[in-house]
Amino acid sequence: MKRFINDVVKYYNYMVRAAKSALKTEVANSYLNWIWWVLDPLFTMLIYYVIFGVVFNGKEKYFVLFLFIGLTMWNFFNKNVVQSVNMIKRNKSIVAKVYIPKYILLISNMMINGFKMMISWAIVVLMMIFYHVEISWYVLYFIPIMIILVLFTFGFSIHLLHFGVFVEDLNNVVNIAFRLLFYMTGIMYNIETRIHNPLIRKILIYCNPIALLITDMRKVLLYQTAPSVKGMLLWTVIALILSALGVRQIYKNENTYVKVI
Repeated sequence: MKRFINDVVKYYNYMVRAAKSALKTEVANSYLNWIWWVLDPLFTMLIYYVIFGVVFNGKEKYFVLFLFIGLTMWNFFNKNVVQSVNMIKRNKSIVAKVYIPKYILLISNMMINGFKMMISWAIVVLMMIFYHVEISWYVLYFIPIMIILVLFTFGFSIHLLHFGVFVEDLNNVVNIAFRLLFYMTGIMYNIETRIHNPLIRKILIYCNPIALLITDMRKVLLYQTAPSVKGMLLWTVIALILSALGVRQIYKNENTYVKVI
């Protein structure tokens, strides 16, 4: 753990510079430039709203916000996990020339997706004002929910960062699995009200941390109700364990990655 903290501090400036450079490159040849970071989540939300809100008659209160919150959190998790699979191979030119703890690449990428997520959260705030959503002290849970999301995303992604070097087809497997997971996470529907079987409902929420965190975030931001504190604590512990094991695995295989890629 001490080595991990020291390396994060040591390479912090590199991570920030790499993230800024990637963001600038992403919009360098675009006419609308950074405006796409606002338009992209809005258009995505609009598409799903038309399909599930209009065509399938979504009846959740504040359905637009309900949908946008789910997409915001899912996109952060999904992008980081999927991109982590081939991250070491994608950065072969850096990895082969200089030593850098491989999870630094992951953290830098999370900064990029985190910045885009912050833009989406700013849109959520504006939409909450527009729809006159009542605010309660439960909104303070926003911070711990986000911390757990980041921790679990890192803990899960770092293992795929490792195995992606050795398993060629892992990227295809992850993409297929995440298509299924998307529909099981309750992005477009409320698991608590739409799934009537109590056992299946609990499995879908408590065995899927992203479903749990999305459900809790909607509760504290939109419906002024308490989140599942026990569930949050459980997945915090799991996220920390995954992260610790993943970091240890990365350090153990540092020399192997260069040989394989």
